Amino acid sequence: MERYHLRLISCVMAGLFLLLQACSPTVKVEAPAEPITINLNIKLDAEVRLKIEEDAEEDIDNNPEIF
Repeated sequence: MERYHLRLISCVMAGLFLLLQACSPTVKVEAPAEPITINLNIKLDAEVRLKIEEDAEEDIDNNPEIF
């Protein structure tokens, strides 16, 4: 009789273990549907640099003795 109870308990434990394993959450890693966009605002930087260079050229032309 005691062997029967041990078998029954071990079967119940195994069943509970399998049931708990089936309920564990799964994690999925997927790539995004749309590509990642990185905006660097390069145009703004180029505009500012061009404006400073033009101002520097004007200053050099107007005051050649400084340089």
